[in-house]
Amino acid sequence: MQNNIVGWDIGGAHLKAVAINQAGEIVAIFQQPCPLWKGLDQLQFAVNAVMRALNSFSIHRHAITMTGELVDLFTNRDDGVRQIIDTMVTLLPGIEIAIFAGHAGFVRPEQIGAQHYPAIASANWLASALFAAQSAGNGLFVDIGSTTTDILLLQDRQVMAQGYSDYQRLISQELIYTGVIRTAVMAVARTVQDEGHTVGVMAEYFATMADVYRLTGELNEQHDQADSADGAEKTLPASARRLARMIGCDFANDALPRWQRLAKNIRQQQLQHIQSGCQTQLHPSRSAEPVVFIGAGVGRFLVREIALNLGHPYVDFSSLSATASLQFDLTASDCAPAVAVAYLASEKTLNEPAVSCPVNSILEPLVLMGCTDATSG
Repeated sequence: MQNNIVGWDIGGAHLKAVAINQAGEIVAIFQQPCPLWKGLDQLQFAVNAVMRALNSFSIHRHAITMTGELVDLFTNRDDGVRQIIDTMVTLLPGIEIAIFAGHAGFVRPEQIGAQHYPAIASANWLASALFAAQSAGNGLFVDIGSTTTDILLLQDRQVMAQGYSDYQRLISQELIYTGVIRTAVMAVARTVQDEGHTVGVMAEYFATMADVYRLTGELNEQHDQADSADGAEKTLPASARRLARMIGCDFANDALPRWQRLAKNIRQQQLQHIQSGCQTQLHPSRSAEPVVFIGAGVGRFLVREIALNLGHPYVDFSSLSATASLQFDLTASDCAPAVAVAYLASEKTLNEPAVSCPVNSILEPLVLMGCTDATSG
């Protein structure tokens, strides 16, 4: 029986896990709902569900990255990192655990001190980008998830990041806080076009982008594990009803095409926002040739469209890894950080520094200001 490495990506809303065998093939992929803000028992339920499914696997090492430390269950991010690590150590006894600490590489839980917390917090973007850089060499890595979008320029097998913490990355636009499922519609559009009018959007949590992409026909329902805004069903009429509320209207069964048009308008606004971020990151590229877009996340269909709009080739993150001859409901692209930490951990000795990841001039002044925390959720 082969020894497998399991990569874990512990988010604030989902837990993702990927197992790879000694041949470097993906042999299992999981995504479990994990609304961590409700309590650490949610993490326990999700991890136990994955471990039951992996019961027949021989596991050599667990590699862990996270963003869940941001949820308001914890006093602050350091507290979240500490409690998540402590919980995972309890849930995964008897097997080597490696915590991804960004540029410091992988660290054993017993060796982690408070000085490691800022590097561990919300470093999953770096794991994905490092793996993509190692595999592809050059490109623009774009991961559009349920809540956030990461955009990183890759050159000569290095991640050309301008910042490390969420604060720094929000400044550089390497982090855009928008996604295709959990993001509230009111966070994407201030006005919309409807029936020949420009209409203001209500600042109310009536609908999410899952409703938008359900109405455009692009939502994979397996990716939508969050509650709807009103807690009601996830059907076309229900999504149309929620979207109609955003502009002060009620839904009638014969008016579905109207709300599908409105959904396309909101979709276009989100796409333009992300496309603008991609253009910003492409600007420092030294290459005169088209830059390959590497798309990851459940919203990577937008990455493909943006690449086409800007005249660049597209490669799916899943093509960077090998999959055993098995059928999965999810793909490597759906769970990119979990895939990445599994592969990176398979190649690293614990405490070995991560692959070089130059950080441009934005980082130093922010460090001097004391803004070195990482806060992605």
